[in-house]
Amino acid sequence: MRIENIAKAYNVTPKYIHFPLHPDTPPEGRSLQDLFGTGPEGIAAKNTQMKALMDAEGLPYGPRSHAYNSRLAQELGVWAETQDGGSQSHDALFKAYFVENRNLHDVDVLLDIVASLGLSREGAQSVLTERTFKDAVDADWAKSRQYGVTGVPTFVAGQRGVVGAQPYEAIERLLVEAGVPKR
Repeated sequence: MRIENIAKAYNVTPKYIHFPLHPDTPPEGRSLQDLFGTGPEGIAAKNTQMKALMDAEGLPYGPRSHAYNSRLAQELGVWAETQDGGSQSHDALFKAYFVENRNLHDVDVLLDIVASLGLSREGAQSVLTERTFKDAVDADWAKSRQYGVTGVPTFVAGQRGVVGAQPYEAIERLLVEAGVPKR
């Protein structure tokens, strides 16, 4: 992945900041046809394009039919980072959403993901019920607005950012312009 290669070459520690992509999506999700205002052929084309981008990054991707509200998954991910072994949560949530087309607003889906990582199902249930990490995600959403984030991924260094699946050279240029030293 580009971000891992960048982190090996430059003195940076990547940090995930959560972003409200389609926060108005209902709990049951929204069909991509509805979201993008296109028919099955248009969604097939978008899936093909996304698969090519993911393949270029060495990331898995499966055909998707729906977009799901990821707010609870974001809160769960922040909690998971505080747990031993929880750093794997982002990859597991990514796979569930982008490969398996699972609804990340469904609490049972989230609890299954947590259990698959060996994290406490009961602890996760408490986090989701009590919304313990709501404020942390709210702060991330505010930060993403402050940075002017309009899409994902967005890479920020210094006071600048680049949006979208950027080539390695674009991210490297961003770091060089921000004065980030090589390792």
